[in-house]
Amino acid sequence: MTMEKKGGRKERSSDQIEKKLIRAILTREYPAGSTLRPERELAEYYGVGRPTVREALQRLERDGWITVRKGHPAIVNDYWHQGNIMTLVHIIQNHDDVTDEFISYLLELRISLAPVYIRNAVAAHQPKVVALLANLDQLKPDADSYAAFDWELQKNLTRLSPNPIYLLIVNSFDSFYLKMARKYFSTPEHREASWHYYHELLNVALQGDYIEAERVARKAMEKSLELWRNRTVLEQDK
Repeated sequence: MTMEKKGGRKERSSDQIEKKLIRAILTREYPAGSTLRPERELAEYYGVGRPTVREALQRLERDGWITVRKGHPAIVNDYWHQGNIMTLVHIIQNHDDVTDEFISYLLELRISLAPVYIRNAVAAHQPKVVALLANLDQLKPDADSYAAFDWELQKNLTRLSPNPIYLLIVNSFDSFYLKMARKYFSTPEHREASWHYYHELLNVALQGDYIEAERVARKAMEKSLELWRNRTVLEQDK
């Protein structure tokens, strides 16, 4: 059974129901610890058969959103503690607004990931890393340009890392990263800090010093989080 079209392709009813239930959980219509409506009621509410609802619930359980109980309504999980990488993908896809808090979470995550895949990229493909940063003088001083450049840089650096899992993680942010980055780079101070970071990374990449590349990246990632938190505090004080 299918429902409305998306990009010229009909979407399955179970996909639609899954998305609606995820949005209901994210908006706390169903808070953590609460129960969903019984399967029969969900089927009536959405106007579909119970097998369709069951299929959606099975995927929600697989991705950490709920715990299905035989003969009882499903319990809504605390998705931050019981979710997985697919939970994160769904959270990103359902964030219509890029909140300051969520950007802080992602900047913290970047501190853990980016220095390692940048070190690995320089160690394995030093000339290609240099090529990614060789045209910095052409980078335009506006938020859109910085956001696009930074996104392409992160994706390409993960591609150059021998560990393919980094690319899978970064690809998970495909629908979200540019919105987040435009908001971050809307502040001139943030663009200036990144401009210095890109040039410093280029210099150590030219030397092939992958250990120093990791240090430079970590320092820059930590600085980004500090700048963002300071910006958020200042806006709250206004």
